[in-house]
Amino acid sequence: PLEILILGCGYTGRRVAERFLARGARVTATTRDPQRLGDLGAEVIHTNDFAAHVRTGMLVLHSIPPDGPAGLLGPLQDRAARVVYLSSTSVYGRAHQVDEKTLVDAGTEWARARLEVERAIAAGPWSSLILRPAAIYGPGRGVQESIQRGTHSLSERFVSRIHVDDLAAHVEAALLSPVSGAYPVADEEPCTSLEIAEFCARLLNLPLTGAGHGKAARAPRFANNRRVNGSAVRRALGITLTYPSYRVGIPAALS
Repeated sequence: PLEILILGCGYTGRRVAERFLARGARVTATTRDPQRLGDLGAEVIHTNDFAAHVRTGMLVLHSIPPDGPAGLLGPLQDRAARVVYLSSTSVYGRAHQVDEKTLVDAGTEWARARLEVERAIAAGPWSSLILRPAAIYGPGRGVQESIQRGTHSLSERFVSRIHVDDLAAHVEAALLSPVSGAYPVADEEPCTSLEIAEFCARLLNLPLTGAGHGKAARAPRFANNRRVNGSAVRRALGITLTYPSYRVGIPAALS
C-alpha cells in the first residue's frame, strides 16, 4: 500500500489523512497532541518521535510552520520519495495580483522563514511541490465563525481563500503527481473582507456591526490586499474545486 507521512496533522492534514486512509494507504501522522487524533485510524505519533517512523518510499506532506521543531528534513533525506510543502501566500509580500508567475518577496521575517523552508525542500533528493494556500476556511474556521465573535474585518481590502476540503484535494493530487515547482492555491472568487462579512451576516441573520472592525482590521493578518489566481496548479494536477466560491463553501461549512 501507499506509505503516507503527514508532518503536522492539523486542520488540513487530518482531511488529507482521511483521503488516503479511504484509499487503503498506510498513514503516519505527527502531532504535538497524539490524543487529539486518537479516532483518526492512522498511526499517530508525537512530532518529536517521527524520525523512527520514516520508511523508504514515503510520500510526505510537510505542513509544519517555520516556527515549529527544527531539523524536520534530516530524517527524510534517503527515504522520502516525494515531499509536498504547505507554505503560504505571505511569500508574495505586497503583490496585489498573484498567480503562478508572481515573484516572491522576502521583505518580512515570516516570508523569509517560509522561503527558506521552500528552498530546502526544492533542493532535496526527493521530488517536490510547494503549495502556497490563500486563507484556509471551512467547518469551525473562517469569517462565518469570527463574525459570531465580533472579531471580523470590515475592510475594503481583497482576500483570497480556499476551502479546507479543496486544499486537501490539492494535496492528495500533489502527492500522487510528478508536478514540481511552486504554485499559489485559491478558489475562484476573491472578495473584500466587507463583502464576505455582509454575506455571512445575512446567512446567520446577524447585524453587521463594526465591533471587530478596529482591532481586526489593524491585525497583521488583514494587512494584505491580494487577489490570488490558483488556476494553474488546478490545471497541472487535473482537479476541480468543490467550493469555487465562499458563496457555496461557507453554507457548506455551517451545515
